[in-house]
Formats: sequence, C-alpha cells, structure tokens
Amino acid sequence: MTSKSDVHEASFRDPSGHLFYDGKTLKRRILPIYFKQYEALKENGVFDTLSRKGLLIPHKENQASAKEIILTPEVIPFITNPYEWSFEQYKQAALLTLKIQKYALTKGFILKDASAYNVTMYKGKPIFIDTLSFDFYEQDTPWRAYKQFITHFFGPLVLAKYHGTDIFKMMQTHIDGIPVQLIASLLPGKSKLSSTLYTNIHLLAKMEGKHNDDYKAETKVAKLSLKAQNTILDSLYEYIKKLSLNEATEWGDYYTKTNYDEAAFEAKKTLIKSWVAPLNANRIIDVGGNDGTFARSLDSKAHLIVTDIDAQAVEQNFAQAQQNKETNMLAFVCDVLQPAAGIGFNNTERHSLLHRLKDYAPDVTMALALIHHITLSGNVPFEKSASFFASFSKYLIIEFPKREDSWVNSLLVRKREFINHFDFYNEANFEESFKKYFTLEKKETIAGTSRVLYFFKK
Repeated sequence: MTSKSDVHEASFRDPSGHLFYDGKTLKRRILPIYFKQYEALKENGVFDTLSRKGLLIPHKENQASAKEIILTPEVIPFITNPYEWSFEQYKQAALLTLKIQKYALTKGFILKDASAYNVTMYKGKPIFIDTLSFDFYEQDTPWRAYKQFITHFFGPLVLAKYHGTDIFKMMQTHIDGIPVQLIASLLPGKSKLSSTLYTNIHLLAKMEGKHNDDYKAETKVAKLSLKAQNTILDSLYEYIKKLSLNEATEWGDYYTKTNYDEAAFEAKKTLIKSWVAPLNANRIIDVGGNDGTFARSLDSKAHLIVTDIDAQAVEQNFAQAQQNKETNMLAFVCDVLQPAAGIGFNNTERHSLLHRLKDYAPDVTMALALIHHITLSGNVPFEKSASFFASFSKYLIIEFPKREDSWVNSLLVRKREFINHFDFYNEANFEESFKKYFTLEKKETIAGTSRVLYFFKK
C-alpha cells in the first residue's frame, strides 16, 4: 500500500478510498470500509451501465485483496473545474448529476455526495469521475447530498441567470459550495414567487438559519418517500433544463469584428497549419482561441484545448463540438492575466491552471491575437509573457500585431498620458524577450495585415 503522502490531493478527504499515482499511471484504491458497496454496485451493473452510457468514467479492476481493491480509471487528458465552465457546460454537469442520482435510485443506491468537482469535461461533454460517490439507499430517507447539489449546482446556475457567468468564479473561494443563505441573499425578491426557487433556496436558507440559531434543537432523522424524492429530482431537472442565459459579451462574435479581410484570414489559417502539421502533435492548446476556429482549421486528430476569457465564446465552441461530435475538443474559460490558482486545503486540492498545463505538456501552444492584450491591456512586460508560455510550451506559435495595427493603436490611445511608457511595444523588444526562453524557428508577416506570426521552439 502507498503511504498517506502518496494520496492524490484531490481525494484525501474520502474515507472510502483515494486516488494515487503508480509511476505515471493514476489509480484508485478502495479501502475495506467500501468493499460492500463496491461489490454490490459491480454486481448490479451500475458501473457498467453508467460507463457504457458515457455518464461515468470507465475503469478496470487490477487487483483485489482483503486490504484493498485497485482500479485504473480511463485517462482524462485535462481536468477542468466548475469555475472554468461556460453556462451550458455547468448546466449539463448539473443535469448529469441528477440523471445519475435518478438511475442509482432504481438500483437501490444514491449519490452520497453531489460536488460539482465530481464532474469534468471529457470527449465533448461532462462526465462523472468519482467512482466511490455511491452508497446504499435506505427506505424513506431523503437524498443526503441534496443540499450539496443546491450549493454546488442549482444555486450557482440560478445566480448566473441573474448576474452572469462570472458568478461561477465564486466556486474558487467556496470549494464546498456557495452557502445557501448567500445564494438567497443575492437573488432578487421576485425569485420567491417561483415555487422551485422558494422551496429549494429561500425556504432552505430560512430553515438553515433557524437551525443555526436554535442550539437546543434535537437532531431528528427526516423521512421522505422514494416517490417524493423522485418528484423533487424531476422538478430540479426540469427547472435547470429550461434555464437560459441572456448575457452579451465582448468577444462572443469576435470573428465578425476582425480588422483584416477574408483572404488574410485564410492565409493565416494556411500558414499556421503548414507549421503545425510536420510536428505530428498529440496535444495542442490555443490560449485565447475564442470559439476554436483556428484550432479546428488544423484538421488535426490531436487532443485540442481552446481557452478564452469570454464565456460566450467558450459556449459557442462547446456547442459546436457537441454538434459535430468532436471528442478531441476541450473548451474552457481562462483569464491569462489571472490564471486559476490552486485552491482547497493547503491550496492543493484543486491544482492551479499552470500546474495542470505543465502536466498536460502540450506539443504545440498557439497564442493568436493575444500578446497585445496581455501587454497593453494587462501592462505585462514581454519577458513575463515569454516566461509564462515557456513554463508549459514545447513549440509556440504566437501572433504579434505591430504598432500600426488598428487594434493595437486603439489600445495605445486608451493609455492617454501614459502612452509613452509603451514605446517598448515593438518587434525588436518582443523578439529579444522571447529569445531568452525560445529559439526562433520561423517568422512571417500574415499577408494583407500588420501582424507577424512567430514559430518558437523551447
């Protein structure tokens, strides 16, 4: 058995078992306390059915003894967290959790927890990744993970409806879910008119507050029939299914606003593809890649990650990937100027974006139409940007808009009296900074534009 220090940081809280690395292979150890549940789940075909339907990550059982059972889950190239999802991604993750709970009940089981961190995006859709989240259903008992579902899924989604998807970032500071009283306080008064919102949020918050104030209250075991529980699950499912977002964003229709013509647009695609193709890349990331247009133009079978600061652009990419059944495309929300930090106990339960990118180790990184935003909007020196990309990139294809580019000019004008501070923004300084971390392989101006494409090798 591994020592406690070998337990994966994301699973140390679970008394049923934990994840660990056997060399470079991620495995799951099941402890004797969970043997009974595991064997029953296996015998009842719960794992096989959910895996076959693409709802639960598949696994293989490697060994079983009186001390432990070892599983090897299917490899997920990159884990994304709830605060990195678009609205539709979050919504589908919530519906997935309810589907699994509904199915588990038919087999005599429940989800003992309903954390949003039990779900990630894989092969173009959400998938449940915690094999040990199931327990036996006890007759007439309510769903013990109900409140967790409200604080991890239902509450954040409803808040996003009223306040936009930036609300999901609250999951970074509330790893155990957004407190239900906080959720209720952020909703408009009219939300109490909805029976679903009143029952599942406002009334829950009121009961929680009353319980917290009543220190002499006796602990009572609540009762709820299976039929009543299914009614609640159906009500939540139907409400979430109908939820929509009315949020206009700056870059959602980015490619209708480009400052160069279609010929230049196609020339850029062709040039990038000609540089990437000979590398036979298995993993490619496009940082600030909007809706994935350029990543798709590579026509690559590689695993593709496309990040963007704009949740609507990520939403469009996610929808297109599902429509086209692109199992190799992963879209998520990322602010390069503020990459997701490590969170949870000891800041290691959920790894930082940079930690995950280093583990992912992309063969090719693309950063198109991004450096001027990092430099001029974010006031980040070239050398710091170069250091950032060098921390996880093997090959880097980066686009540099010159000072005469209309968008660069627009960003410079906004600096007003500080405009002269940005005299360093030029090709020579850009190249000098990036050459401290990379060797320059190729450089070419995109025909019909004031933009230069660079091909660097670390």
